[in-house]
Amino acid sequence: MSSEPTIIIHFKDMSVDEEVRDHIRARCEEFAGEFPEATHFELTIRPDAKNLECHGHVTGKRTRIAAHAKGLEHLRPVSDAVLDKLERELRTEHDKRIFTQRRKAQKEQAKRAI
Repeated sequence: MSSEPTIIIHFKDMSVDEEVRDHIRARCEEFAGEFPEATHFELTIRPDAKNLECHGHVTGKRTRIAAHAKGLEHLRPVSDAVLDKLERELRTEHDKRIFTQRRKAQKEQAKRAI
């Protein structure tokens, strides 16, 4: 039984860009489908001097990941940079969890065969 992920997007001290919001939401939903342990996504985009700064957090069952990026004045590239980092971290953590279980099972299988 899969439930919808919680996705929160903040635009601090700037106008809301619905196209970017929809893009971020779609990517987070995609991640939630691939990584069921991730249930809560939160991104904050805000101006910082001459750059835009984006912070992202993903939490869920045994999952807590954060990433950030800075970019020059364009919302989509800076949000994509954070989402790409979050995806890599989610994949790494997910694969560790899966392959650790498989290695344990293989060791147990080898012990039984002896």
